Amino acid sequence: MVADERTSTPIEGFHAVIPAGGAGTRLWPLSRSSRPKFLLDLTGSGRTLLQATVDRLAPLAGGGVLVVTGARHADAVRAQLPEVAPGDVLPEPSPRDSMAAIGLAAALLEHRHGPHAVLGSFAADHVISGSGEFARAVREGVAAARAGYVAVIGIAARRPSTAFGYIHAGAPLGVADAPSARHAIAFTEKPDAETAAAYLATGEYRWNAGMFLVQAGVLLDHLARQLPPLAAGVRRIAAAWDGPGRHDELGATWPGLTRIAIDHAIAEPVAAAGGVAVVPGEFGWDDIGDFASLAGLLGSSGAQTLGDDDAVLRIAADDALVVTSGRRAVTVLGIPDAVVVDTPDATLVTTRAHAQAVKSAVDAWRDRGRDDLL
Repeated sequence: MVADERTSTPIEGFHAVIPAGGAGTRLWPLSRSSRPKFLLDLTGSGRTLLQATVDRLAPLAGGGVLVVTGARHADAVRAQLPEVAPGDVLPEPSPRDSMAAIGLAAALLEHRHGPHAVLGSFAADHVISGSGEFARAVREGVAAARAGYVAVIGIAARRPSTAFGYIHAGAPLGVADAPSARHAIAFTEKPDAETAAAYLATGEYRWNAGMFLVQAGVLLDHLARQLPPLAAGVRRIAAAWDGPGRHDELGATWPGLTRIAIDHAIAEPVAAAGGVAVVPGEFGWDDIGDFASLAGLLGSSGAQTLGDDDAVLRIAADDALVVTSGRRAVTVLGIPDAVVVDTPDATLVTTRAHAQAVKSAVDAWRDRGRDDLL
């Protein structure tokens, strides 16, 4: 099978699930709670991160695409994705973390298509390059899922990062259609620098990018063993979703669902029991976690601009990142590693070295009662 066919041939019975949540506070003031980063074009491609995610997954998803998002963002999501049926955009009344979001999608797929429907969960705000290799990893993940595993795609670690979780890969899985898949021994959440360096030296660890593939029934059965009320709750909501009782069931059940990430609810305990597989992903991946990451995506060296470059002047600041709406001229003088983000109602000036601390500015404005800036 040639690369183009691997990329474009739909996988029968495979459903792409896209959790679209979070405010991207380390990209403030560009990303806000009212318009988070997945609704933005951060690469200059002309497509938002959400649209690019659907562009990547739709050709593979023979069963279609579901998007789980906050109720306040549902209209914007539908407007950006006219190719996704309105009924396949699932609004959450309030954030309950990734397990509730993915669990709801799994329960709805189980209700609509049966327990053997395979879902793949992929975040709405990641940037991926290498479509052929991405498709290969997805296909192997689907094969591992059909063999009964919870499959996770592990990203090749480029450096000993302390910002990502790690997956420890063990022996080969032994599934014919997933030849590169291995048993996942354990998950580790954001180790310190020394531990991360030791992980990379073994060649047995990969970054956990939160890409999970699993049969809907398998996921929900694992959830029923780990957190029975959460599994029962999403199944009740799913049973009512396509009927007149959805609103009442959501109102009665959703607020009481356990708030927990899928990594802690499923991946860690199921891996310890031998039920998780890791598929190596050799494609390019970035979660655009801060402005230093964004600068790297916009260019490996030299000036990086998101917006109107004609409105930006750099003097002795060749490597400065500037994000501008073009409404004002922006001059950066003598600060080579500067980050300047100019929006109509808020401006951020920092450096790449402080990019991870931008969230503290959001917290400080919140403490001042400036919810209008958030």
